[in-house]
Amino acid sequence: MMQTVEIPVWLFGLILLFAVVTFASHFLFPSVRWFFRRRMERVVKRVNKRLERPIEPFKLARRYDMIQRLIYDPDVSQAIADHARRNGVPENVAFEQARKYAREIVPSFSATAYFGFAIRLARGLSNALYRVRLGYHDDAGLSALDKDATVVFVMNHRSNMDYVLVTYLAAERSALAYAVGEWARVWPLSRLIKAMGAYFIRRKSRGDLYRRVLARYVHLATQAGVTQAMFPEGGLSLDGRLAAPKLGLLKYITDGYEKDGREVLFVPVALNYDRVLEDRILMAADAAGTRRFRARISVVAGFFVKQLWLRLSGRFHRFGYAAVSFGPPVSLRAHVHKCGAPDAEVLAKELMAHIAEIVPVVPVPLLASVMQDRDSISKADLAGLMQEELGKMKSAHVHMPRGEIEYSAEIALKHLNERRILRNEGDLIVVDEKQRFALRYYANSIEHLKS
Repeated sequence: MMQTVEIPVWLFGLILLFAVVTFASHFLFPSVRWFFRRRMERVVKRVNKRLERPIEPFKLARRYDMIQRLIYDPDVSQAIADHARRNGVPENVAFEQARKYAREIVPSFSATAYFGFAIRLARGLSNALYRVRLGYHDDAGLSALDKDATVVFVMNHRSNMDYVLVTYLAAERSALAYAVGEWARVWPLSRLIKAMGAYFIRRKSRGDLYRRVLARYVHLATQAGVTQAMFPEGGLSLDGRLAAPKLGLLKYITDGYEKDGREVLFVPVALNYDRVLEDRILMAADAAGTRRFRARISVVAGFFVKQLWLRLSGRFHRFGYAAVSFGPPVSLRAHVHKCGAPDAEVLAKELMAHIAEIVPVVPVPLLASVMQDRDSISKADLAGLMQEELGKMKSAHVHMPRGEIEYSAEIALKHLNERRILRNEGDLIVVDEKQRFALRYYANSIEHLKS
């Protein structure tokens, strides 16, 4: 019993490694998880005191538990069986495919990352790049929304800054869960996006199994009261106009909705900019007739390096105004009562109509609307023509800097001159013919407001 036993060094090392792993898995890892869990709970408790809509337990559930709940959901189990039968594969293979989809979709929300990092970054970036303004908003109405209802912010999609702006402006109301596309699946961005509570969508997936897994996740999140944000257009506007809605996510929310279920309130949100950061990329894609965006990392990095240098050298100017309007909520329960059953197509058209009504008018799109069909105008006539253009938009929500049309005209002209879309020739303002498409792009954002 007490005799010395000789063993090779490699075997001793292996035994020691197993001992360390066993100790860590049984004692260290649970303690570390408990420490961070307790810290997260304290953060959530503190944050919920100031939020109008506290963070839902659904978002705080462990990611592993949510994945398990999703793949063992009866509807998903049926989809797995259907997929196996249709494709002639064993059910365990189909099950693993469903698990892969669930792991891809389900986020790993971190209240610390969202409220400690993301909100500060969103606020700092928004105010660094734009003069942010709230357009139309019924603050009392938004604050009075049913606390037990699920709120879904439904937005037009002008720029990838939309995510940042709305996250910043909704920071005092709730934590938003976005649906994001393939662009956000690049590591390490994907880890950060998931920590923000966003979930990934394969926009081009046509597989029934994938759609069923995604549909069940959206349905479960909606029934659990998770505050969400979605873009019914399904992608960025290439020509500046509001696009026809796509029914994907909206249909997932409305399908299976019952009158006595949790109320769902859709809040229309409209955004507009004096400058869309990726406007050239979007216009090039529109001219090419494709949604394949040719945005090289070197170009994007070069843009940010240039802006940083301008800021350090004191020559940086913000990109004008970014305005956001919040419209009155649309009740899914009232919609069902009116139509007899959820109709995603009718609801989508209604929501897009509400968004269209509240699109903010800011200086550059207004000047672009004046100049898009003209070759030149006199500087002395500029303010008058912009005021005349506003007269065609009687119900528009207009952001007029300082409340002066002359100052708005000056600001808009400065931005378009800097980008060489317009140029000054003596007392005339002249359109650069090679840049007329850019004028139309910005004018299109408010064209529908003309009566």
